[in-house]
Amino acid sequence: MQPQLKSISKAGIAEALAKVELYRYLNEPEEAESICRDILAVDAEHQFARRMLGLTLTDQFAGTSSDRYAEATELFASLRDAYERNYYTGLLHERRAKAQLRNGCSAHILLPLLEEALNCFAAAEKLRPAGNDDSILRWNRCVRLLQSRPDFHWEREHLPIEDEDSPPVSTRRA
Repeated sequence: MQPQLKSISKAGIAEALAKVELYRYLNEPEEAESICRDILAVDAEHQFARRMLGLTLTDQFAGTSSDRYAEATELFASLRDAYERNYYTGLLHERRAKAQLRNGCSAHILLPLLEEALNCFAAAEKLRPAGNDDSILRWNRCVRLLQSRPDFHWEREHLPIEDEDSPPVSTRRA
């Protein structure tokens, strides 16, 4: 006999969501992810479950090619609220950059990810509900990260291309 997945009831969604948050606090994102998938199996458009699934995926980022960055991007892009779309997409970029940094990726390669996070947080700040400073807090964390590492500081000069910079051109005809 092959075990099959079982469906939860719609009445059990609220309790299941509480467990998602608990497992995230316990640093058990795989368990939280599984519960989110159970919720979305019975209510595919549940916004909180979509958001939490995206967060559980970012909780698992290790800075490798196996990170499910594209799936998390799609989940956050599907959020109906523009503030949430911007805020959580910014968080996605920030977490991806931090995971890749921990994995030894060069800081100058990660700078565009942090800049994209800052762009998203700035957009979220314009849309934030009154009294919600989350986007500002995340912005400040990204700025502090950039300031704390000298390898994040590099000049973006557009150097002119000289004739000798191009590949040699053969004048011989075949």
